[in-house]
Amino acid sequence: MYVCIIDQKGKTRVHKNIKTDPELLFDLVFPYIDDMVIGVECVFCWYWVADLCSEHKVTFVLGHALYMKAIHGGKTKNDKIDSYKIAALLKGGNFPIAYPYPAKMRATRDLLRRRTYIARRCSELVAHIQNTNTQYNLPAFAKKISRKYNRQGVAERFEDPSVKKSVEVDLAIIDSLNPILAQLEWYIEKTARQQDYQTLYLLRSIPGVGQILALVILYEIHDIKRFPRVQDFSSYARPIKPVKESNGKWAGKSNKKIGNAHLKWAIKEAANGSLVKTSWVKTEIGFFIHLPIYRRSFFLTS
Repeated sequence: MYVCIIDQKGKTRVHKNIKTDPELLFDLVFPYIDDMVIGVECVFCWYWVADLCSEHKVTFVLGHALYMKAIHGGKTKNDKIDSYKIAALLKGGNFPIAYPYPAKMRATRDLLRRRTYIARRCSELVAHIQNTNTQYNLPAFAKKISRKYNRQGVAERFEDPSVKKSVEVDLAIIDSLNPILAQLEWYIEKTARQQDYQTLYLLRSIPGVGQILALVILYEIHDIKRFPRVQDFSSYARPIKPVKESNGKWAGKSNKKIGNAHLKWAIKEAANGSLVKTSWVKTEIGFFIHLPIYRRSFFLTS
């Protein structure tokens, strides 16, 4: 990785490529460590740098990757150029700050995201069985085949041996993944109760928010106080659509991916779940059900 150190006058003190080794990085920055701020772009490998800075009491800031791309740009892009531009942004006060998630709950959050990945693979397999059933114009399933006890005799509906085998493979993978998901959810739930039981309990008390939604909201937000305003949280949760304007005229949309996709999914599911579980939403706010899904989630966060 490239390391670039700039002093207050803008002079480059260090600009070199080193191996991703904590000891090498610490030895390189040690002469400047008394008056230094380390900035890192928010990519998947920032954890160890943040932990190293925390261990040695060095100020660490995490930069938002998409905002950085929008700010510095450029025709040519490589690690050497990026490291200098990141240092220049940090020195000039234009460094776009992201949230460095605390190490205590960071691993559990990543494990919960992995659980989401596995659960969606199961949903894709169920959808494939449903599509195959429709493809051959067979009668619709009487019950949800996502439930274990409703999947008996599903493969026997198909006469073609290859199609039947394809469905059997889907069912076998689902049956093998479901016990893993159950154990994983139990472990995450137990860990969450040890880390922040009170917040988890409050989230579970919201109508329409169950075990998984409460866990996702808990770990993706971590600390609600890090959002100074409701608008900041709404932007992070992505229920709103960013609009570009020029001279008071609409100029398109951009930066849709800036925010937290996992939290966006949880907020939308919570908004839809509240329609089923909460009577006052149906009676006092009748227009709520006619809103688009993204508007429902924005109303819920507001």
